[in-house]
Formats: sequence, C-alpha cells, structure tokens
Amino acid sequence: MNLKTVVVGAGGISNAWFPPLIQEGIEIAAVVDLNIETARAQIKKYELKAVASIDLEATLEQHRPDFVIDLTIPEAHREVTITALQAGYPVLGEKPMATNMDDAREMVRISTDTGKMYAVSQSRRWDKNHDILRRTIESGVIGKVTAINCDFYIGAHFGGFRDEMSSPLLLDMAIHHFDMARFFTGADPIAVYAKEYNPVGSWYKGDAAASCIFEMTDDIVFTYVGSWCSEGCHTSWNGNWRVIGEKGTLIYEYDKAPYGEVVESDTTDFHRPLKKADITDSPLEAFGMHGAICEMIDFLKTGKTPQTECKDNIKSLAMVFSAIESAKRRQRILVEL
Repeated sequence: MNLKTVVVGAGGISNAWFPPLIQEGIEIAAVVDLNIETARAQIKKYELKAVASIDLEATLEQHRPDFVIDLTIPEAHREVTITALQAGYPVLGEKPMATNMDDAREMVRISTDTGKMYAVSQSRRWDKNHDILRRTIESGVIGKVTAINCDFYIGAHFGGFRDEMSSPLLLDMAIHHFDMARFFTGADPIAVYAKEYNPVGSWYKGDAAASCIFEMTDDIVFTYVGSWCSEGCHTSWNGNWRVIGEKGTLIYEYDKAPYGEVVESDTTDFHRPLKKADITDSPLEAFGMHGAICEMIDFLKTGKTPQTECKDNIKSLAMVFSAIESAKRRQRILVEL
C-alpha cells in the first residue's frame, strides 16, 4: 500500500520531516506554502516529484492524498487542519495544536464530527531513553508512582519573537515537558498552581521562568521548575527527571540512560537496603518526527489509534494554558479541556 501526502508548510521544520517521509516511501504529491518559492526550493532540495502550490483546497482536490502533514506556524494550525479535515483527509500536524484552547477544542470537535484522524507530533515521545523510562515505570519496578519532578534550566539567547512573548517558557517550551510527564506516567492533569516570573537580568520581555505544581490522576503530583534565562550549569533540553514510587526512585538526567534504586528488603534500619532498579529496554527504532509518521502509517493501514491523537494531546496543551491562567490569578485552578 503506497501512501500519498500533501505537505503544508515548507519552513525550516520541514527539513526534519522530508527525510523520514522519503525513507518510508511516502509519495509527496505537493508542497503548499504561502511563499511558493520556498515550496519550490524544498522540492528541489529533496529531489521530490511534487508540485508547489499556495492553494491548499485546490491542491487537495487535485491530488486526493491519503493524509495531510501540517508544518505551518502555530497560528495557522487551526485553518490548515480544519480545511483538510472538512475536505475528508486525516492530518498529522506539528505541535502545539493551537495557540489557544478554543481553537484546539474546535479542531478536536471537527475531527470527531468528520470521523477523520487528527494527530499531533510530540516528537519527544519517540526517544529511546524516554521510552525506556516509560516502560520501566510501567513494569512496576518502583511500585505505584507518587511523584514526578522535572527541572529545566537553559540560558537561551534566541533573539526574535521569543524575546517579546508574554510567557515564552510555558508557551513555547513547557508543552514538551508537560507531555513527557503524561507519557512517562500515563496520568492526566486535574489541577495546577503556577508561578511565572522574569528574573533580574533576564533578556526576555515576558516571564521566562516558572514553577508549577500539577495534581494528576492516580494521586500523582508533578512538579515543574524551569527557566530559559538561567546562565550556567544547564540541564539538557529534555530536562532532568526524578520519578518516585512506593518501592524506589528512577533518575533520568542529561540525556543519559535512566537508572534507579529500589528497596531490597524491609528492615527497621534508618535507611533500608537498596539495590539497582531493573531497567526495561525499548524496541523503539523510529525517532522524533519519524516515529509520528510511522504511527500515522500504522493507523492508515490497520486503524490503530496514534498515541498523540488530538483527543489525547489536547490534555497536554490544556496544562500549558491552565498554568498560565493560574499564574495570572495567583491561585490553584482546575485543568479544563
């Protein structure tokens, strides 16, 4: 079964998508971009047998792809996704789903009404270490998870639009970490108390640092402490993680393989004897955007639902906007989908 797609958006992020699409043998029928020369340049760069276009509706009608890939800027996700869904085509899109919850809810509703799949690429779910941590937690080696913590500290001098954003860390970065917490634990958000702030010396106009406490299902507490204007002693971009369970603790930091310790036996000693936790390996072979593409291919061939389909992924997006709202109100708020 040879699959065909139309790619919408030919900006820099498309360079991470074209190689795995080609590797999987997907026919790229067309590349759509508001700047047709940008589309033509990417077609030439990757030696594609595709047409360049600025008109999505006409392109879909002409080529009738098996699915659409949305690589546009976040502000365009709603229009592109809804256009494709209503035309009858499944969509695989870049994160975040939308720039506000109302748009995201509408996109989920239209996916449901049309019966067409809309999945979001949360690329960090397709990372070997991340899958190892998830599987190890799922194995029960540390018992029931009670708490999970992520520390994220990077001094990021982007320049450009991020320097002007009102909530650059939470809006542009934290979606990754919030989704990872859900991925690792299988838990969903219930409520949040958050504090956003802009430290002295920050080069951002908006709040570039935040501390969040999320109440999650299964009585799990997720704490997040992050900063995009922290100079020196950086974490990795994935953050440093600690997962605490009834029987022990798992550590994942600096992008190195997860490890942990668990209680070896019950004693009356002040510290119980510990042993190394058994770490579960991962069979993952497709990483990042490639993993998202493979799950969409699997869905189109077998009907298996991608893990980041919109009805699920909106929960991660809701964590972002709920944290921002909590910081504004200076109070705990429920996470509403």
